[in-house]
Amino acid sequence: MEGLRSAVGLLPTLMLVVTAVSFAYRSGALGALAELAAPALEHIGIDGNTVPLALIRPVSGSGALAVYNSIITDLGPDSTSGRIATVLMGSTETTFYTIAVYFSAVKLKAEARVFISSLTADAAGFFFSAAVVKLFY
Repeated sequence: MEGLRSAVGLLPTLMLVVTAVSFAYRSGALGALAELAAPALEHIGIDGNTVPLALIRPVSGSGALAVYNSIITDLGPDSTSGRIATVLMGSTETTFYTIAVYFSAVKLKAEARVFISSLTADAAGFFFSAAVVKLFY
């Protein structure tokens, strides 16, 4: 019974996250944001094709899987982008989903420092994914 109550309590948060990700992806806002960030990231050695994945991964696991599938299908698994995407998928988490689930389960409100530290870890995962691929391939 406790699990059912937790699931019902999580439902509004999960619906909000899914709706927001869908709007960002289908409206083209995610693509536009990726296009804005890609030149700066390419300047420091990050592959621009993986920027949409890095942006969507903290928000949505299924959205990230769709972007990952697109990268693998379009560019190939042995491309630099495909390798970075693979390492990124395995080394980062759907941050907002995880925070929403855990904090809702214990009925606490997440503080800003939780989001800042989690997004910093995601950014480190993105940058080190690219660095490791470039180092070994």
